[in-house]
Amino acid sequence: MKDFMKYTLATVTGIILFILVVGMICVISLVGMAASDTATVNVKDNSVFVLRLNGVVQERSNESMDLFTMLAGNDLESMGLDDILESINKAKENENIKGIYIEAGAAEFDSYATAQSIRDALADFKKSGKWVVAYADQYMQMCYWLVSVADEVYMNKTGMLDLKGLGRKAEYDTGLLEKLGVKYQAVRVGKYKSYVESKTRKDMSPEDREQRMAYMQGVWNRMLTDIAASRKTTAEALNQLVNDSIVAFANPDDYVKAKLVDKLLYPEELKAIVKKKLELADDDNVSQVMLTDMVNVKGNKKENGEKIAIYYAVGEITDTDLSSFTGGDGIVGKKTVEDLNRLAADDDVKAVVLRVNSPGGSAVASEQIWHAIKQLKQKKPVVVSMGGVAASGGYMISAGADYIFAEPTTITGSIGIFGLIPNLSGLVTDKLGITFDDVTTNNYTNYMENLVMSKENSRELAFMQTFVDRGYDTFLSIVADGRKMKKEQVNEIAQGRVWLATDALPIKLVDKLGTLDDAVKKAAELAKLDEYYTSPYPAKVSFMDQLMEQNKKGSYLDAELRNILGEQYESWIFLRTINKRNRLQARLPFSTRVK
Repeated sequence: MKDFMKYTLATVTGIILFILVVGMICVISLVGMAASDTATVNVKDNSVFVLRLNGVVQERSNESMDLFTMLAGNDLESMGLDDILESINKAKENENIKGIYIEAGAAEFDSYATAQSIRDALADFKKSGKWVVAYADQYMQMCYWLVSVADEVYMNKTGMLDLKGLGRKAEYDTGLLEKLGVKYQAVRVGKYKSYVESKTRKDMSPEDREQRMAYMQGVWNRMLTDIAASRKTTAEALNQLVNDSIVAFANPDDYVKAKLVDKLLYPEELKAIVKKKLELADDDNVSQVMLTDMVNVKGNKKENGEKIAIYYAVGEITDTDLSSFTGGDGIVGKKTVEDLNRLAADDDVKAVVLRVNSPGGSAVASEQIWHAIKQLKQKKPVVVSMGGVAASGGYMISAGADYIFAEPTTITGSIGIFGLIPNLSGLVTDKLGITFDDVTTNNYTNYMENLVMSKENSRELAFMQTFVDRGYDTFLSIVADGRKMKKEQVNEIAQGRVWLATDALPIKLVDKLGTLDDAVKKAAELAKLDEYYTSPYPAKVSFMDQLMEQNKKGSYLDAELRNILGEQYESWIFLRTINKRNRLQARLPFSTRVK
């Protein structure tokens, strides 16, 4: 018995020691990875910046990727547009980097403007006299638009190029809901405010078709023009090629004949081309700097002069934090107002650039953020830089700024309000046989229950419509005040209509087409600053904070759901959290994610 206890105790002790040792090794490894993320990288002479795009490119990166993503080995998920643009600019300025090699094909972008911004940055990089080379096994449409700016575009000999034009299928669930006995009651203002139509119609309304066609045709024309200019062909020839055939099914040699790619080759042949550009021998190694390295390369940015804050307002606008459901922070009304109030009180901040990339959301939270921006503007200049989308609530929070910049392919406008309430009486009462009776002290005590469960709720819906009408009138007043227009003028271009920025410019919804850098320069001009530097807000979440935070558990699952559900993700997550959202919504009717 003594020997048994002795061996048992020794075994238990050994297991505990093993767990402690493994735990310490894991902690040391994680700390080491965190430290490596922030270590300054020195670039060797005659290096190539390798830009691999093989994931989802979003507006802004986290300080470090989440643990699940890191263990999965996918480093692009931690990279956003901010890191990519800054890295391209560093590569332009760094004399040791001789060129950029882009390996892209199937990357997805949160919007057309995100892809366009990277393309424009590469075009600016080429002005330095350095080269850009692109290669892929296959090019999806958005990636091809991006890489077509390269000096040389190569593709695998058995590759594919999926140039096909722009289009998007809209799903309508009304037929399914009818079979289930569920009816969605929509109250809206704006004939173009089509978010509700997926639950109330079985096809696309003429107004929705009109606005979708207008912005997609505008983006497609821009893409054709850009590709044609870079590939030494014409937009008409490209468009005819897409109309006459399914380009993706073409013989790869036809891509060369159509001037879409320069040459078909295998990866080892491409290495020889890069080595030749670097004047290296066949047996020499190419010095590569990856995107994760470039983030930590010291740039020429100096913190001299006065501070201009760049505040990132990215994601859906909500009243409360829904990150535990959606896996993303978004724009939480109360927190954003507090942040803006702190910037207003910070005497070191002389101007604020609000970078907006949002499809909108809660109309109430949007109005509160707009009010905070208006107060901020009384103390220092506020300039808006619109990213991929600044629509509905995203436009509302932008309208109070001193000046508004938008990218040419920014989706904006959508000035309208709606409410969407399911009525389950057909399912619960007609199909399941459940009935209700009540006792109330007043006429409308159970108004929400009646909206959801009663067939006779016309009075409640009338009140709801009045509520929505009032919200729309407030929206019109906000835009009219900010854009120096009459409410009647705003109403003519509002109605929930989505506008491409190039079309929004002549109707005064934006002041100028330009980049985030252009917005910063304008903020400096308004603040009368000769020397300035920028500082991003809110601060990015550090690696250790991500390990400690419990409310970020949804980020990995969220990414997986996005991959599984695709374009249906946005609708699914909205319905999943509908009871936690404000009843008054000002949001875009479709997803802007593209690939």
